[in-house]
Amino acid sequence: MAQKLTDRTVLDPLLSAGWRLVEGRDAIRKEFVFADFVTAFGWMTQVAICAEKLDHHPEWVNVYKMVSVTLSTHDIDGLSDLDIELAQKMDALA
Repeated sequence: MAQKLTDRTVLDPLLSAGWRLVEGRDAIRKEFVFADFVTAFGWMTQVAICAEKLDHHPEWVNVYKMVSVTLSTHDIDGLSDLDIELAQKMDALA
């Protein structure tokens, strides 16, 4: 089972890369903007495969070429190493 983050410094590189803490919740959020809908959807498909392998799924909304993502580990009601790993994969795939 995932454990809540105790070392919050692991968030620093993500915060520098455009991720933001969600007010009122132990979560991070980022908005990804792509060239068009097909590119956004293709990225979501790649992320979905990674998420399935991690058994850790994002909250996300897609509107045309924009994908808004929120990450938090629901089982522990907060951020875990799974959120960090998935955020890093999302950034690498973008």
